[in-house]
Parts: sequence; structure tokens; C-alpha cells
Amino acid sequence: MAGSVFDSPLYTRLFPTGEVGRLFTDSTEIRAMLIVEGTLAKVQGGLGVIPETSGAFLHRAAMEVQIDPAGLANATGQNGVSVPGLVAAFRNAIEAPDHAQFVHWGATSQDIIDTALMLRLKQVLSHYETALRRVLAALARQAEAHADLAMPARTWGQHATPTSFGATAAAWGVPLLALLDELDSLRAHLWVSLSGAAGTGAALGDKAGETRAALAAALGLTDPGRSWHTDRTPILMIAGWIARLNTALGKMGEDMATLAMTGIGEVRLGSSGGSSTMPQKQNPVGPGVLAALAAQGTALNAAIQGAGLHRLDRDGPAWFTEWLALPQLCLGGAAALEHARDLAETLIPLPEAMTTALIKGQGLIHAEALSFALAAKMPRPEAQAEVKALCSKVSETGRPLRDLAGEAHPDLDLSAVFDLIRQLGEAPVAARRFADAVRALPEPQASE
Repeated sequence: MAGSVFDSPLYTRLFPTGEVGRLFTDSTEIRAMLIVEGTLAKVQGGLGVIPETSGAFLHRAAMEVQIDPAGLANATGQNGVSVPGLVAAFRNAIEAPDHAQFVHWGATSQDIIDTALMLRLKQVLSHYETALRRVLAALARQAEAHADLAMPARTWGQHATPTSFGATAAAWGVPLLALLDELDSLRAHLWVSLSGAAGTGAALGDKAGETRAALAAALGLTDPGRSWHTDRTPILMIAGWIARLNTALGKMGEDMATLAMTGIGEVRLGSSGGSSTMPQKQNPVGPGVLAALAAQGTALNAAIQGAGLHRLDRDGPAWFTEWLALPQLCLGGAAALEHARDLAETLIPLPEAMTTALIKGQGLIHAEALSFALAAKMPRPEAQAEVKALCSKVSETGRPLRDLAGEAHPDLDLSAVFDLIRQLGEAPVAARRFADAVRALPEPQASE
């Protein structure tokens, strides 16, 4: 196995990351840092912080120069960060000492690395939004098409009361709607960093704030108006959001695997996996991946949240922890969305199996409704005790609950109590409300 399943050709279809995977390669990271360095020089030239001709030259050179990541390995290992080696390589590559002296003017390594990360995370969030909207659209179609398709709701793994498959699909989607709604807030926290060696911006003098604001505008990021070297709010927010995304998708995966399992079989997955030795097996691979990524995401998020505790004015170990965990979390989120989209688009509910499950329980799934019907003519505790006794009798005799209830209470109108559609409560409404909410989503704004 490779060092990470996300980097492995063997596992690329099991844990597909799509375009998000490209954003966490060495070459893309270096390109993002060069964009920051070049844009910094350009805005500084425009503000007179460095000569304007040098700013223009460095900006153009940063767009064109090619730097081999492997050539920075020794310097990165020695310094603990890649920027000193990158700056040296950039200066050597442009072969213009008069301009090269102004590279990285007033910045520190963390400014470049964190700002470059924000540029890449901006693209990550854009890819997430596209994928998330496709998952929501597929779930909305399921919810609307099957709003009235009755199935057993299960609590603690046992039949509870009737629900609908449409409501089940809506329940998977509602947390995703909330996550989609939070993307604007996440984007507002894609902060530029330009605070210098100790977060004071001293090297830029009275131009520090103006330069930071200009850099933010040029890169399409937000100016926080201060240093965030040790305030990891943007990282913590995005990591927490991805962990919640993985949890919501993992719950959907767990439900799908359960509903498809032998003995229940109320849904059929659009694709399934085989066994090396058991020809009959149709393993719920996709749902299993979602559950595994949710578990991994929880662990990675815990590491990142813990790394938010930075000592003093910069903390190497906490920063390293982010580098180790955040890319894996981002890649896991991308893989989860890929699987969730495929599953939601191809999942097939099996009405006959759902109806059979509702019937074969001798009507016990209507026990709560019967207790409320009886409560109209006796105190509720007595009604509950009466229905509990009737349920025991069902188990003893194998006779349907409706027959026993009719014999015990011939004056009771049981037509509504044992009518599946009338006992769905708000399930069909919830399913259609979710579908309407997805349809009403505004179009995504074009990325800058």
C-alpha cells in the first residue's frame, strides 16, 4: 500500500478525489506560493514599497518560472519550511539580482504558506460546492418521487412506526443543505496573511495594513485586518465543516448498507462489490467507504482542532500537525462526495420489500397509533398498558394486532389506526419540503 490511499494508483477508484487531489500535490503547492510571492511584489510595487519596475518583473517571473519540488527537499528538511529554499531558488532562476533582492519583501514563511493554502482551499470549497449540489439534487429526486412510499422506521434497530422512503432520503439531505448554506461564511474566512517575522508587520512600516489589504484584493481573499499566525480560525472552521460533511455522508452510507443487508433488502445499490470466494456476495462498498471516511475525518479533525493551540507567536509542531492532517481531511471529503453522488443517483428503493416488512410484523408497527386511539376513551397510561398486553398476545398467538384489537374493542374505529398512508405523519410533507428547498437553491456564484 502507498503512504496514502489518496496518492495510490491502486486505490484511486476506491477513494476518488477528482480535481481536489491535484490541489494537494507538491507542484500545485509551489505554484500557489509563487503566485503569492509574485502578487505581493506587484502590489508592493504599486504602493511604492519596492520599485514598481521590480514589482512588475517579479510578478511576471513568478508566473513563468518552474521550480522542481525535489530540489527544495534538503532545504525544507533543514529549515522545517519550504519557503527559504523556494525564495533562494526563485532568486537564482530569474537571474536578475537588482530585482531579486525585493522577493519576499517584508513577509515571513508563514505568510506565504498560509496565504497559498487559502488559495488552494478556495478551490477545494468550489469543488465541494459543485459535488454537494449534485448529491442534494439526487436526494431531492429520491425524496419527491418516494414521498409516500411507506417503509418501517427503525429505532435501536427495531421497527418503530411507519415512515416513508422519501422522508428517509430527505433526512440524509437536510444536514447537507445546512452545510451548503455555510459555505459563504467559510469563504469569508479565507484570510490573507502578511504580518512578517513576529506578526507585527514591522518590516513594512506604515504600509503594512495597506499592503495586506491590497494583497487580499489582488488574490480574491479576505483581509482579516490583523495577524492570524497563531489564530487558526480559518483552518479550524474549514476542518470542522469537512468533518461534519463526512459525518452526514457517513450516516447516509451506514443507512444504505443496513437497508441493503441480507434480511432487510429494502434498497438496491446501483453498484456493489464482489467477494474473492463467495459468488453470491454483493458488498456495499460505496456505503462502507463513506462510513470509513467519516471515522477518519473525525480523527483528523480532532488532531487539527488540537493543533489550534499555538504557543507564543509561532509554533512549529502545531503548524506541522496541520500539514499532516488537513490535506488528508480535504481529500477524504472529496472522495466521500464522489461516492455519495454515485450512490444517491443510482439507489433504488424496493417497495415490495418495504411493504412485506410492514405486513409481516402482524401490525405491531401500529402499536403507538393504537395506544393514542385508545387514549380517547381511557387514560393514556391505561391505553399504553392495554396495547402492550395486546402486543404480547400477538407474539404468543401469531395473530395480527388489528384482529386482537378489534375483538377487545369492537367500538373502536381502526380504519385510520392501521392505514399506512394516514400513519405516515409529516413524513411525506418533510420529503416534499426538502425537495422544494433544493429546487429553490440560488445558482452558485462564479468563482473569481
